[in-house]
Amino acid sequence: MDNPDLVLDEKIITEYKEPGMYKVIFLNDDLTPMDFVVGLLTEIFKHTEESAVEITNKIHIEGSGIVGVYAYEIAEQKALESTNLCRHHGFPLRINVEEE
Repeated sequence: MDNPDLVLDEKIITEYKEPGMYKVIFLNDDLTPMDFVVGLLTEIFKHTEESAVEITNKIHIEGSGIVGVYAYEIAEQKALESTNLCRHHGFPLRINVEEE
């Protein structure tokens, strides 16, 4: 039933916040071979050979480096795949996921 005396002056404001992006960061160690890191970057993170070598050198020189920026679920999955592959081959490479 409509009530002619009832006036609704209500506005519904819906705000959508884009999901945050997350950085996948490799930390340098002295045991994981650079060729293996380049392989991870080309296979899992889809870098070109050239950019993978650049990133690997940056990680080696500076101690860490961002290897990709993704939505949370993708960043976590890529970090987990990389960590599992490292452990399977006996390498201790540490990988962090941080909000951008």
